[in-house]
This record gives sequence, C-alpha cells and structure tokens, in this order.
Amino acid sequence: MGAQWKHAGRVENSSKRGALIGKLVKEITVAAKVGDPSPDNNPRLRAGVEAARKASVPRDTIERAIKKGAGLLDDQVHYETVTYEGFAMHQVPVIVECLTDNKNRTAADIRVLFRKGQLGSIGSVTWMFDRLGVVEATHADSNQDLEGVAIEAGAQNFEALEASELQKGQAGGRFFCDTGDLDAVSKYLVKAGWVVTLSEMNYIAKNLLEISAEQQKEVAEFLGAIDDHDDVHRIYTAIK
Repeated sequence: MGAQWKHAGRVENSSKRGALIGKLVKEITVAAKVGDPSPDNNPRLRAGVEAARKASVPRDTIERAIKKGAGLLDDQVHYETVTYEGFAMHQVPVIVECLTDNKNRTAADIRVLFRKGQLGSIGSVTWMFDRLGVVEATHADSNQDLEGVAIEAGAQNFEALEASELQKGQAGGRFFCDTGDLDAVSKYLVKAGWVVTLSEMNYIAKNLLEISAEQQKEVAEFLGAIDDHDDVHRIYTAIK
C-alpha cells in the first residue's frame, strides 16, 4: 500500500541531521499539545518519542519538547498544520504537510519550492489518496504472524517493513486502519509487546504510478528539496 515519502539522504551530513532532529522535536511538541502529555496515554506522542530516541535525540531535549507542548515552559510556540497539494514533474501527485508558526512565510517558501512542479488548489490531489491511520511497529520476535496481529489489533490491512528498516531478528509491520481506530490499534500493539515507532493519520495513494529510474531520481531530488525545508513535516506521493 505504501507509506509517506521518506528522504533517503536526510542524515548524510550534520546539517541535515540537525534538521531531522528539529522535525522530530517539533512533532513531539505538537503531539504533547494536542493530546495527553504522558507518552503512556498518547500513542502519537509515544511514537514521536520512540522515533526521537531511535535518532539519538538527547533525553533532555525530548523532555523539554514535551514540557513546551504541555505549556509548562515560558517559551511556548504555537504550530499550525497546513497542507499543500500539487504535482511534481511527470504528473506525480504530491501532498505536503507542514507544521508552522508563520503560515505566510511557509506559503511563500512552498510556492518557490514547487516552481519545477505545479502547486495546486485544495482538493486537486487529495481525491487520489485515502485518509487512513497508519501504525509502524517492530517486535523482538521475528516469527510474528503479521496477518494475525493485524486482525487482533483491528487493522484493515498490513504490510511487512523492509529488512533495511529492521534490526537483526526483528519483525516489523505497517498496519492500516480507519482514522477513528488509530488509538486502539496503537494501544493493542504496545500491550502485545510491539514497539510503536509511528502512529498517525496518513494519505495513502489509491493507485501508484510507475515511472522510469531516471524520472524517479528527478522526482526524488524535487521532493528532497521540499523535505529539507524546516516547516515541512510529511510528504505523500504516489510513486510505485
């Protein structure tokens, strides 16, 4: 079914690693603001914290982000979610989700970043995607029956994570569900011994486009430039 687009070169140097950490910290801040500030009671926050730990974000940085989101610090920042739709080259549909404290600045920057593509209006691309809850999780036991786990958790569908996304001996799955079931699926997996690294509502392409390797490289460079922007949180596309 596919998941959100991931920038393959995000951590190729220290500056990009710093940008990645900034995005992870922002996600933790927002998750703590919109939900319970305790990771035990907030699947989105718990997943954000786990992803940050996986990226070696310092513990005190994580804790400060949670406190900021919960309104316990003086230097509060108010982030808004803004979504942009359009096309990359070769008519590849793209949805860009941003977390920003300045919508005018972000809008201007996104227009510039889309100059090699085509920025569309609201609804111009989202009809090509399904809005679903997605939970990514790993388990220390590689013999896990993903189909059985998906059924027990209440997920509608699943797919195995790639070997490159797992440590040796792990099982890993990406579980898809109705947006209203996201919290329940996440909590079931945690109770069943899974480590949830992502729990969020995603746009999943209804149909995937098949383009040449050269075209894929061109689109990846286009999306990579967008993803490098500090306000860009997630990118969804429909490349096979």
